[in-house]
Amino acid sequence: MLRNARTRLILASILLSSVVTVSVLGIVYVTTNVIIEQETRSVVEAEITGLSDDFERLGLLGLAAAIDRRVQSSTKQDAIYLLTDYRGRTISGNLATWPTSVEPGGGWVELDLVRTDSEEEVPIAAISIRLESNARLLVGRDASGRQKFDRILVQSAGLALIAAFVLSLITSWLLTRLVFSRITDISDTANTIVAGDFARRIPVRGTGDEFDRLAVTLNDMLGRIEELVNNLQLTTNSLSHDLRSPLTRLRAHLDTLLLEDAEQQDRDKAGKRALEEVDHLLRVFANLTEIARAEARLPKSDFETVDMNALVRDAVELYAPVGEERGINLLGVGTADPINGHRALLMQVLSNILENALRYAPDNSTINVRLVDQDGVLCIEVCDEGPGMPDAFIKTAIQPFQTLDPSRSNPSAGLGLALVAAVARMHDGNVHLENTTPGLKVSVTLARGNV
Repeated sequence: MLRNARTRLILASILLSSVVTVSVLGIVYVTTNVIIEQETRSVVEAEITGLSDDFERLGLLGLAAAIDRRVQSSTKQDAIYLLTDYRGRTISGNLATWPTSVEPGGGWVELDLVRTDSEEEVPIAAISIRLESNARLLVGRDASGRQKFDRILVQSAGLALIAAFVLSLITSWLLTRLVFSRITDISDTANTIVAGDFARRIPVRGTGDEFDRLAVTLNDMLGRIEELVNNLQLTTNSLSHDLRSPLTRLRAHLDTLLLEDAEQQDRDKAGKRALEEVDHLLRVFANLTEIARAEARLPKSDFETVDMNALVRDAVELYAPVGEERGINLLGVGTADPINGHRALLMQVLSNILENALRYAPDNSTINVRLVDQDGVLCIEVCDEGPGMPDAFIKTAIQPFQTLDPSRSNPSAGLGLALVAAVARMHDGNVHLENTTPGLKVSVTLARGNV
């Protein structure tokens, strides 16, 4: 059982609470007894001083009368008095005889003596002095009440210790139950994910405590891992399908080049197409490499202050000649403050979106590149006037190898928007596609970061 963390925590809690309780009660006990003893001594010393004054003023008989009055007083039931002559014969008081072990003027003593008013042996604490004419005076207090108080205090301490033990056991059990139930949730979820269910998430109980915040953080991490795993699986599956066609065509072109009876014109055409297929494959692997870099979240040290106004202007100027050939007008609209980002990848984002827009935009139309500056967020919107996308395809368009041409006859490999989405996530943003009828609007949001 001691190997069980819950048992160790409960035992540690009980031990700690017991030590604290015993320490506090011990301090209370010692402090109380010290105060009572000091108070008793102060009262007795004051009283013996007063009786000494009575002796000096009234003599031995006057002192005896004062002691008799005090013995008979109902407010001094615990008071001890004894006045004897020089021979040790009792003159006044509530003790039978002078204790043989007490030397007058010897300081404080504690001993058991028999009281004449109750005929009981009681513990007393007293002090004595020697008067003139060798008379002896002893004044003290009955310690029975103090001993009774000590017993009550010890019993109370025992009950308090038992109560502390029970309460500690209950609270530690409840606490460990709460903590380990949340840990069990995390452990069960982790075991389920290890078994292959990547959709499983840690339960969030809605308390808003540290465990809920931890669960939300871990769930975000699990969601990101699931997304990466799904993308990896999709990429792997798509690679086996999407690269088969260009590789098959490349092999066919190479076979043509190797034919001995092939005409030179056919050889030239086959060589040209083989180079095109190789270029296509290189573009695919280059895009996959960029996507992997973006998904790996490049270190922030690679980021720099990027003037998005200049970046959009450069992109528009770069693709404006391509649009002019078909009468397409590219316009940069809006301004924005600089952001902290990866300049080269952000330029690649603009290039991919503009290439898609130019591919599907009709002749003699307009493509708007708009910058929208919001609080802490920059939005890049690219709107064309093309046919848009089927609504069902919009949901999966940003995944790798998704293309509107299922036959893969189009040179596009379906990695452009996937790279855009990966770069957006790297900048703590996202991508949103929307049909505007006519046309498609691609919105990329980017966190501004620390510029």
